[in-house]
Formats: sequence, structure tokens, C-alpha cells
Amino acid sequence: MPIRKQTAPPRPLTVGDVVAAPSRELGEWTAAQIVRLDAGSQTAAVLELDWSGPEPSSAADLGDVAPLRLTHHSWNGGLSFCNKEWVLPRSHKVVGAMPLLHDKPSNCWASGWHLGDQLARQRRWDSGVREDPVATWKAEYTGDTLNELLSRRTPPRPEIEHLTIRDIDSLDCARLVQCFPGVSWLRLHGRLGTLSGAGELNRLGSLRRIGIAELFGMTEQDRLRPQHVPELEWLDLYSVPAAYASAMRSTWRPEIPAGTYVSVLRARKPEWVAENRSNPLRDWDGREHIGAATYRKAVAQYRTTREAILHVLAEEPADVWSARMEEVGRAYGEAFNKLDRRPGFIETVEREELFDALDHIVKEAEALQGRALKDVGDSLISGLESVRDW
Repeated sequence: MPIRKQTAPPRPLTVGDVVAAPSRELGEWTAAQIVRLDAGSQTAAVLELDWSGPEPSSAADLGDVAPLRLTHHSWNGGLSFCNKEWVLPRSHKVVGAMPLLHDKPSNCWASGWHLGDQLARQRRWDSGVREDPVATWKAEYTGDTLNELLSRRTPPRPEIEHLTIRDIDSLDCARLVQCFPGVSWLRLHGRLGTLSGAGELNRLGSLRRIGIAELFGMTEQDRLRPQHVPELEWLDLYSVPAAYASAMRSTWRPEIPAGTYVSVLRARKPEWVAENRSNPLRDWDGREHIGAATYRKAVAQYRTTREAILHVLAEEPADVWSARMEEVGRAYGEAFNKLDRRPGFIETVEREELFDALDHIVKEAEALQGRALKDVGDSLISGLESVRDW
């Protein structure tokens, strides 16, 4: 049975409503007004207000309030006004309504409400402070750096509330939780890495926001449970095991009306992981404007190019490498010219990814050859640039 398209926000919202929320950046509450609701995109146009104070019980508590205008950094007095997903976070509340303070559409789109962040920056700017203060409650690591830290039996760091870990090859969630027990925002980004003990994340009782991408090893038993992380208001999963994705989706969809935003995309089966571990174009699989047939042809061409490069380096004399790599680069460019001709799918991101794919092959070749191959990479790019029209 097809899922019916929602015609209204899952938590009640009406144009003109005033929403209040606690702000970590301000250390008090702030507010915004709902200017528009769009059922097609399931977004709310949110106008931030130039107000902060104790938790309000009604819109009248805000007094004679005005929209927040931004002049900090490169802003030129425009409104802090943006389209956001229309799931009102569970930590936010509607305190009443007032006549619209602005009635035009917004051309800004953002993920997450983050009320108070812009007001805090503007107030610092108005007081003469040009640099954002160091947020001692935030931390960011690579997977390797964090694993080294955890191996030293570092004392717990309960002061860290926002934690981002990138380029994860493997990570033990039990050790993560032990070191960072107070995390409320957690972002885990892998390289088709392994996340072990993911069920331990249920011990993060203050967790409000979590994003997991390109990580595997989790099972349905590892799903987060509402009774353990009752404040969760943002769940974003991308390219994770299919069973885990299904369990998380079914567990958290009923929480959407209570204020949890749920996005689960690119659920992967084990065979997909095995096939794509060394495929730098794997993120194209399922990308909105790239069809399945186009994706398969792109991967086939990448593999053809990889085989050609490795063959030249293994079987042909070094004095012909430059000329041969230019040939391979031209063939790569011409193949993607042809592939792009009808659907026109190669945009800025895809163009960079195609260059990165060549770099990926060169790095693999360097590991096999045991030496730097900068000239090989330069020749490939030279050949590619001579023909590409994307």
C-alpha cells in the first residue's frame, strides 16, 4: 500500500505560529515565527526573531518583538529566514501566534532548525567580537585519531556535547560512550567502515541528534530505543545495513509526531558492501538524478580505466608511461562525455568525484609500486582535460 503524502506537519504548526526553543549558544530560550508551510516539499519557512530570555509560556512574553536581521560577517542586513524540514523538534514548542512579521517566500534551505545560533553570532558581532569563541563542548576527530585516543584509556570527557567523527574504518561504540557519556549530537561518517557495539549508543541518555553514514556491522538488535534516548529529535541514516535501517525506521517513525525527524536512505545489503568497498563512485548508486543504468555504465568505465592503468604500470616500460596515461585519460574523458550526453548528469559534485576516482586509482598504484607516481597522475589529468566537456 503506498504511503499517503502528508498534507500538514506531523506536529501541529500553523502559519503565524510563534515557536520557542532552548538555545545552547545563547544559554536561554529564543523564538521564531512560521511564515509559510509547503506540503509539497514538507518544509516550513522559519523567520527567527530578535529575542531571547527565560522560557516563555505565551507569545505575549516576547513583548514587542522584531525579526532578526543579520549584519555579521558577510551578511548585509537580510533576515534570518530559511526553509527547514517541517517536523517541529521535540525540544521546541508553539507558544502562540501573532500577525506575520514577513510575508515573502524564503530562498534559503537548511537542514535542522538550530534556533539561536545566528542570534548569538549577531550579538557577538554587535559587541565588537569578530571571531566565534572556541566551543569547548564540541569535538571532532578522524576515526584513526579517536581510536588512538581511546587506546590510551583516556579519562571520560563528559563536557563534550557535540561530537563528530569522520573517515571511520572501525569504531567500538562501547568505548566511545565510555569516553563521551554526555554527547547530545553525534555524527559518525565512515569509509564503508565497521561500527561495532552500536547498541551501546542507547546509553547516551541525552542524545538529541544522530547521523550515521557509510558504516556497517550494525544489526536490528542494535537499534536505538525511544525509552533509552527519549530526547532524540533528529535521526539521519545514510548507506547503512538494510536490517538496521529497517529496524530504526520502524522504531522511530511512530515518534515523528512527537518531534523526531527521521531520514533513512540507501539501506545496503551485505553483497553491495562487498562489491563496492573499492568503488569510489559508489555514492552514485541511488543518487536522485543518476539512473541505475547510468550508474552501472559509470562503474564499468571506472573499472576499465583502473585495469588499463594498472596494466600499463605492471607490463610496459616506464619511458612510455606518460604517453600511455594520456591515452587512458582521454579514453576516460571521452567515455564520460558520451555517458553524459543524453541525461546530462555530471554536475559540479560528479565532476569532482570523477577526478577523485582517478586519484584513487593512482594512490592504489602507488601502494602497489611502492613509490610516488605524480607524473602518472598528471598525465592522466592532462589527457582527460584535453577532451572532457563536463
